[in-house]
Amino acid sequence: MAATDRTGLWRRALGALCSLWQGLLGSVVAAGAAHGAALPEDKAELMMHSYDGGGVRATGPALLVRKSMADRVSLSAQYYVDAVSNASIDVVTTASPFKETRTAWELGATSVVRDSTLSMSVSRSTEPDYIADGLNLDVSHEVFGGMTTVSLGFGRGHDQVGKKGVGFFDEALHWQYRAGITQILSPRWLVSLNAEAVADSGYLGSPYRAARVFGAAVPERNPRTRSSRALQLRTAYDTSGLWARSSVHASYRSYWDNWDIKGGTAEFGFSKYLGPQGAGGFLLDGTVRLYSQTKALFYSDNATAESQYISRNRQLGTFSDTAIGAKLSYDWPRVPAGTTLKLTGAFQRISFRHKDFTDLRTGNLYAYDANVLQAYLSATF
Repeated sequence: MAATDRTGLWRRALGALCSLWQGLLGSVVAAGAAHGAALPEDKAELMMHSYDGGGVRATGPALLVRKSMADRVSLSAQYYVDAVSNASIDVVTTASPFKETRTAWELGATSVVRDSTLSMSVSRSTEPDYIADGLNLDVSHEVFGGMTTVSLGFGRGHDQVGKKGVGFFDEALHWQYRAGITQILSPRWLVSLNAEAVADSGYLGSPYRAARVFGAAVPERNPRTRSSRALQLRTAYDTSGLWARSSVHASYRSYWDNWDIKGGTAEFGFSKYLGPQGAGGFLLDGTVRLYSQTKALFYSDNATAESQYISRNRQLGTFSDTAIGAKLSYDWPRVPAGTTLKLTGAFQRISFRHKDFTDLRTGNLYAYDANVLQAYLSATF
């Protein structure tokens, strides 16, 4: 399909979705205030984040504001900035370290029609050589008196791919379909199952990355289509009967695609309120996440034969990572009635271990650790 045809199709689809959204909002107005589901709380949040690992450093602020209008529609706006200093293994072995800034914004609207919650958002992320636009639609519906929640979602992405000194030369398209069900099994036990299907097409690699064939550097060549599936099972349990004001959660996510990558993510965590029950106080969260994946069909650290597709992208190779994190939140007690003020600090340590990607500088298998820091202030009103 030609680029102009795809653009026209995209515009017609967006127009149809906007018309559908307007109709749904009209239903909300007609239905009045009587409904089972509730709009999100009015909220403002300011965060500072930092990532440092594998030669990459990224820092910047993020801002979120959410406000309801006439108790019928909740509008939100988010802004995110990454100041990136990149000297990763890919960069230092094939190019020169660089610095750039990525900015992203998202506008969203959420409304409620009786027991259904409808959400829509549009987003854009910009870098000097990459622009990503996205549209997301989600609907969730409560049944059996709110004991069961069924959700459906759809996402559409359009990326413009560029290269320094060349400009924008290609594009990538992304379609995402989501479905899930959440079930309250008891006053203390919650279980959810979520499924996801993604279809990608277009330029799905990096114009800066090189592969190796018999030790010689050649341009990376990835297929121009990719489809993937994922299933996640999650459960949470209130353990206050064993440990006052606490809960635990666990999840497992299975991923597979037509590039022959198979991955699994297991996560375990707990939450515990510290101090006496009442206004204010600390909330401690801890998590452990384990991930592993197999390599893509066309991935090779150093290929011994030419092929139609070839990549040395370490994220397409065989690797595993382990993440350990902790978060401490404090609810400020001296605030006006009907409002909350929360201070939060979070830290995560991630260890990456690659099984078939060699550091060309040392000849050893590549491994590195990364630190993720977050500090934010949030208020509801």
